[in-house]
Amino acid sequence: MAEPPGAAAEDAWGKVGPGSGRAGPPALFMENARKSSIVSRANSIGSTSASSVPNTDDEDSDYQQESYKESYKDKRRRAHTQAEQKRRDAIKKGYNDLQAIVPTCEQQDFSISSQKLSKAIVLQKTIDYIQFLHKEKKKQEEEVSTLRKDVMALKIMKVNYEQIVKAHQDNPNEGKNQISDEVKFNVFQGIMDSLFQSFNASISVTSFQELSACVFSWIEEHCKPQTLRDVVIGVLHKVKSQLY
Repeated sequence: MAEPPGAAAEDAWGKVGPGSGRAGPPALFMENARKSSIVSRANSIGSTSASSVPNTDDEDSDYQQESYKESYKDKRRRAHTQAEQKRRDAIKKGYNDLQAIVPTCEQQDFSISSQKLSKAIVLQKTIDYIQFLHKEKKKQEEEVSTLRKDVMALKIMKVNYEQIVKAHQDNPNEGKNQISDEVKFNVFQGIMDSLFQSFNASISVTSFQELSACVFSWIEEHCKPQTLRDVVIGVLHKVKSQLY
């Protein structure tokens, strides 16, 4: 008698024979579940391990940045140190040059001859020496001005003598008339009288110091070449009018 189709299917999937060696549907489901659990646990362990491993790229980047910052600071510190040392060397060279140029820095006292001059002393001696040079310059300028005045006076006297020589050459007979000593004395007396009038009006005799100061002042004021020339010309005209 033939078996119904449903029974054959149930025998194939629902019954397990002791020696068949095949697992039915429940056993297969259990096996798949176990494999899925193992795979899930493996993935979980892998993700945990990956998260626990440090990120070496980020650490290398941070280390490079810190190294760059330290290197930049070292360079700036080194540049600042070099600039400061250069400035100190320049200042030291300047003080050494001052000591070599200023004579008073070399003439030290015996009490401090074994000691090095301080910067304050070098600067003070330099200031004193500069002031001394200014005074010497002013004194030399005054001497030059006096020499220029003397040169101008000599030029005026030269012109006067040239005029006298020319006048004598134009009138040769005028030199034949001899002038007596009395006439020469009159000329000298006239010059001295004119000078004494200005001298007496300008000189004070309160003290010798004031007298000395007034004498030099009178010489500078009333004994200028042009002033003396005018005095002499006036006296000569006066004496000539008396003779002729």
